[in-house]
Amino acid sequence: HTYPFSHRQPTPRPRKGIFPAHKVFKLLGNAGFLGVNKPSSSYLISSLTTLSLCVVCIYCRFGSTELKKEFLLPSIMGDKVACLGVSEVRAGSDVASHSTANVCLWRLHGCVLDFIPLSATGVAEVAKSTNFKGWVHIARKIDKMGMRSSDTAKVFFDDVRVPCKNLIGQEGMGFTYQMLQFQEERLWACVLTMMDNIIQETIQYTRQSRIFKMPVLYHQSVHFRLAELETEIELLRSLLHRSTALYIKGNDVTKLASMAKLKAGRLSREVGDSCLQYWGGMGFTSDVLVSRFYRDARLLSIGGGADEVMLSIICKYMDTLPKK
Repeated sequence: HTYPFSHRQPTPRPRKGIFPAHKVFKLLGNAGFLGVNKPSSSYLISSLTTLSLCVVCIYCRFGSTELKKEFLLPSIMGDKVACLGVSEVRAGSDVASHSTANVCLWRLHGCVLDFIPLSATGVAEVAKSTNFKGWVHIARKIDKMGMRSSDTAKVFFDDVRVPCKNLIGQEGMGFTYQMLQFQEERLWACVLTMMDNIIQETIQYTRQSRIFKMPVLYHQSVHFRLAELETEIELLRSLLHRSTALYIKGNDVTKLASMAKLKAGRLSREVGDSCLQYWGGMGFTSDVLVSRFYRDARLLSIGGGADEVMLSIICKYMDTLPKK
């Protein structure tokens, strides 16, 4: 029941590019909204919640008891903020090509991070705290087209020493671990609630706004298009529920999660573009939610695996890729 909670608390401030991560996560942690998909045996409290901590799920599965205590538990309680280290200048969607040594990396929440689950040469996963020996420099915050409330920065490492005890799982298994984590992230990427909200706000606005002596909503091209979008959202919801149910039972849902992620990215762009059109000039301002969604939704077809990567995964499971 996160809806009433989220509406009582302050929202991020996109114009300034500010996301008060520590404050928000602490509020969520205190309310018991973190860790719905983590067992109590992983030092987590049991709670009814809809928020998934995709970044730290690797600790739950493969982290040692010590790592769970040091990184996982504080994340669940909202005391520490993580960013995910799986992107480099020459290795974005190609996660297997990471070569982290003394390099620059692109990081979400990079300005407020406490630690980084980092993919490094090998590919191994290590827990990188910001207070280890060596030089960690968080460069300037990157100005983005959308998702402005999630600050993004480049992080540089120089002669950083990470203890062997901070290796997550087995050396050389980082890529496999990351692919498992992506299943959760890609299911999470189905922003159904946001699309529902945009549709409902557009219905309310077009019912009040008039053109050619009638409400905009009453024009057939408008209410028919909204009906089409609502149908697509419900189809995606069914796919998400099916995929999630199978995942909870321990099944491999890589194919279905990739389909859901692909559809979510494309459908969110359709919803944003179509609904913004019906807001007219107001839709082109920063004063309405639909314009923010229009900008933010573009990332869904890039982050967490680009559309082309999703298509390649689906084709792999269909056995339609060219033979090497």
